[in-house]
Amino acid sequence: MKKFEFTINGNKYEVNLKDVDENIAHIEVNGTDYSVEIHREIKKNKTPRLVRSEVRQKPGEGHIVKKGSTGGHQVLAPLPGSIFKMLVKEGDEVKKGDVLLIMEAMKMENNVMSEKEGIVKSVRVKVGDNVLQNDVLIELV
Repeated sequence: MKKFEFTINGNKYEVNLKDVDENIAHIEVNGTDYSVEIHREIKKNKTPRLVRSEVRQKPGEGHIVKKGSTGGHQVLAPLPGSIFKMLVKEGDEVKKGDVLLIMEAMKMENNVMSEKEGIVKSVRVKVGDNVLQNDVLIELV
């Protein structure tokens, strides 16, 4: 969209040129939309103009279905690496800040700590497993 300012007979006009389609220009003058005809020779474009048909959605398509929370918390891998040592098992009670496991990443041992307190519902990895960033390692309840 191009903006122009015109002064005609002492009156100031702000003009936004929205679109030009062949010899019809769609403009906005001081907040009011107009379609104006341009008196010029219409040049034929050599490239074809693609016109796509309207996309029709199937019933139920495009609607987001919110899944209910399991009431738990997932501990995710902070970065890619491999599991070096497990310090908890299913049923263990953990507090915020407890080290749950140690993983090796970039030739360093990294402590993965609990962000919340709870009980370990499931352990999704074992020693030696390779994980990617944001993989679920442990679920807490």
